[in-house]
Amino acid sequence: MTEARVVLVTVPSREEAERIAEAVVGECLAACVHVIGPIRSVYRWQGKVCRDEEHLLFLKTCRDRYGELETRVLELHPYDVPEIVALAIDEGSMSYLAWVHDQTRAV
Repeated sequence: MTEARVVLVTVPSREEAERIAEAVVGECLAACVHVIGPIRSVYRWQGKVCRDEEHLLFLKTCRDRYGELETRVLELHPYDVPEIVALAIDEGSMSYLAWVHDQTRAV
């Protein structure tokens, strides 16, 4: 297993996605962010089934920067309870994973 993580975050618009992506990459909290979408999300909120168009962010970071990344996403995110899910990367290209680590070093 590596120290790298993929963090999934959904947002309501492309503008929000790009704003968050620019901030976390600029602050070295994520090495890169892929913006996917629009996607369709179906979920339960306040007792109702909701269907919304959203965008999905795939953020690449390291385990030791995750806490700061989560805090920053929470500061920037417009939702009351945003989806922020971190997945460990078990294997991957060693040169790519080294790049992720280098790009997310605390400055």
